[in-house]
Amino acid sequence: PTNKFRSPSQTIGSIVRGFKSAVTREIKRLDYPFLYSIWQRNYYEHIIRNERELNRIREYIQNNPLRWQFDRENLEGKPDKIEEKFWKGFI
Repeated sequence: PTNKFRSPSQTIGSIVRGFKSAVTREIKRLDYPFLYSIWQRNYYEHIIRNERELNRIREYIQNNPLRWQFDRENLEGKPDKIEEKFWKGFI
């Protein structure tokens, strides 16, 4: 018999790790220039409880790259050339 209270084999952390690993392998296969790390050190985990919250998070994700030029971690205060070229198709 199985124990229904056993911990799941896939945690959110292991799923995120697997996703990052697969994407990194694909980027390397495409010879993308690694000028800096492509991943943040951490991630924000949140349970979406209703449609309003989902739409708020969608809007945050959609607008987040546009805010990079104003981010305190962007030392130049503007997007770099690779980011500018990449995002040009979306803006």
